[in-house]
Amino acid sequence: MRVFLTGATGFIGQPLTHALLRRGWQVTALVRRPDATSARTVQSSGVQLAQGDATDPDSVRRAMRGADIVVHNAGHYEYGIAADVKARMTAVNVRGTEVVLGAARELGIGRVVHVSSVMAFGDTAGHGVVDETFVRKRPPVTHYEQTKTEAHAIAVRHQASGAPVVIACPGAVIGPNDHAFFGYLLRLYLANRLPPVGWGRRSPLSCVHVDDVAEGIALAAGKGAPGRTYLLAGNVATVEEHLAHWWSAPGGMRLRLYLPWPIAWANNWSIEPLQRAMGLPAFLSRDIVMTARLHLAFSSARARQDLHWQHRDAAVMWRDTIEGEMDLLRRHRRRTLVERLRPVEADALAALAEAR
Repeated sequence: MRVFLTGATGFIGQPLTHALLRRGWQVTALVRRPDATSARTVQSSGVQLAQGDATDPDSVRRAMRGADIVVHNAGHYEYGIAADVKARMTAVNVRGTEVVLGAARELGIGRVVHVSSVMAFGDTAGHGVVDETFVRKRPPVTHYEQTKTEAHAIAVRHQASGAPVVIACPGAVIGPNDHAFFGYLLRLYLANRLPPVGWGRRSPLSCVHVDDVAEGIALAAGKGAPGRTYLLAGNVATVEEHLAHWWSAPGGMRLRLYLPWPIAWANNWSIEPLQRAMGLPAFLSRDIVMTARLHLAFSSARARQDLHWQHRDAAVMWRDTIEGEMDLLRRHRRRTLVERLRPVEADALAALAEAR
């Protein structure tokens, strides 16, 4: 089976690549720079690289030709971003979906998986734990949520017109070396710098380990029913309940004070420029406060029944994530706080893997 994959070098893409290869499938990954360390790392696992960009139709069609399955995983995730980054996010998340799914239809690819997000469904407040039949009730509150919603709508339109598209919607994806909010916050805790102040104490969230997400997407590629959507969400728990799993590991102070929303928003607004000046993304941002106000409670019952997908429970998920982060901190020397907060880059990860 020949698979064409976008987003292979990202946080989800790397374990997804391994999940596809474990099935004995041949994988061609679309990468902007084949000479980049992240691309070479993926290549070393047995993947064929094809130079191109998900927003460029010609390069996508060239690389996709001859594939049996297309997995569109490319996406731009970031909060607290400036206008120029918003434009890039729209291009990757929305335009990229139009291009990749359009090319797959033009070439007659028999199976297509679009990796969406539960953010495409939005706030579930007042509706309990919802499934794939849930319809968005409130408008998006961040640019990321907006672009994922638009991209999801494109995939649904392809399904409605008869294209063999399967949609996979991960929950809040976490794991060692996470490039998103929880990754930075966990590393801040492990570096003994987490202040005892937070927000969103009672907001429900469906976190899921990145390796489980990768396996779910691969299962959708192998046996997902065209026209169907699968939520890949973990156990629903409040922010406070998720964070309680951290306290078993040595680190900073536990959260003792949860700020009211307006104060949390103003506090993060004031420190966004400081984070950028330090060379970090604004992981503590107004966007993340607005996202934390949402109820994101989703059920993965369909994926468990139809795909026989399994995910680890919250305690095991956080234990594995914390142990992975601590292992990276031990093995990768980092002198400054900024270095300890940043994810380990691909070249350093490759060197650590070789040293094992």
